[in-house]
Amino acid sequence: MNVLLPTDFSKNSCNAIAYAMELFKNEKCNFFFLHTYTPSFYRMDYMLGGPLFSAIPDSGVDISLAGLEKTLKDVKKTYNNPKHTYSIISAFNTLTDEINEVTVEKEIDMVVMGTQGATGAKEIFLGTNTVYVLRKAIAPVLVIPENYTFQKIKKVLLPSDYLTNYKEKELNTAIKMAKMNKAELIVLHVKEEYDLTEGQQENKMALYRSLDGLSTTFTELKGSLMPDAILNYVEKNEIDLLMMMNRKHSFFERLFERQNVDQIGFHIKIPFLVIRDTAKVIK
Repeated sequence: MNVLLPTDFSKNSCNAIAYAMELFKNEKCNFFFLHTYTPSFYRMDYMLGGPLFSAIPDSGVDISLAGLEKTLKDVKKTYNNPKHTYSIISAFNTLTDEINEVTVEKEIDMVVMGTQGATGAKEIFLGTNTVYVLRKAIAPVLVIPENYTFQKIKKVLLPSDYLTNYKEKELNTAIKMAKMNKAELIVLHVKEEYDLTEGQQENKMALYRSLDGLSTTFTELKGSLMPDAILNYVEKNEIDLLMMMNRKHSFFERLFERQNVDQIGFHIKIPFLVIRDTAKVIK
C-alpha cells in the first residue's frame, strides 16, 4: 500500500503522521512524506523551471528538505516498523497539484493529512486549504483533526444517497478500511423528502452485494436535513470514522457550501475519509 503524507511541519501534520503510523502498523506500506513550497514572490527563473533552474539561491528548498529529513528521522526513531518504507518529496508546487501528480507517479492508495492549522478554541474544523484538497484530489484523502489520538476503529459510517452504483475500485477503499479494522460498516441514507426511486433501490442492492462479508448495517433517517443529520448521527452513535463518496454536485458538496473565509464551515471531530466517486448519476 502506498500512502502519501503531506506535511507543513506543524503540530497538526505531525499528529496526522502519528495516526497513519498506528493505523497501518500491521500493513506493508510505502510512506511518502511530501512538503510543497513556493517563494515569497514569483521570479522569471522560477517560471521557466523552478528552483533547479534558478541562479539565485532559495532558502525555501533548504528549509523544505531539512524539515522532511527531520520528520523522517523522528518517524524512524519513534516507530521503526519493519513493514514500512519511507521516502521524502520536496516540491515547488501548489499542494493539491503536487498531491495529484504524486498520486499518479507513485500509484498512491491514500493521502493522510491534518487539518492544516484550521482550529478554534472549542471546535475543530476544516480550513479552506484542506477542503480544496478534498474536493480536487484524485486519491482517497483521510483527514485527521487536531489533537485526535489514534483509537481502534470499531464503527465506520458511510452516508449514501444511492444515486450512483459505485465503481468497484473506488468502493474498495471503503471495504479495505472496514476489513482492516474489523469494523462495523453503517450505511446511512438521509431521507429528506421522497421514497427511494427504482434506480436508487437497484443501487442500494448493488451496494449490499458489494459489501457482502462485512459486518454491515443499512439504516435510514427520516425527516432530517443534510448536512446536520450526518453530524448528529456521528455524535450520537460513537462513530470512529466517517467515510463519504465525493461526487460532483452530491450532498458532499453541500457539507461545504457554507464554508468561505468569513465562516467556520464544516466541523469535524473524528477522522474523515473522502473517496472520489466518478460513477454515472441516475436521473
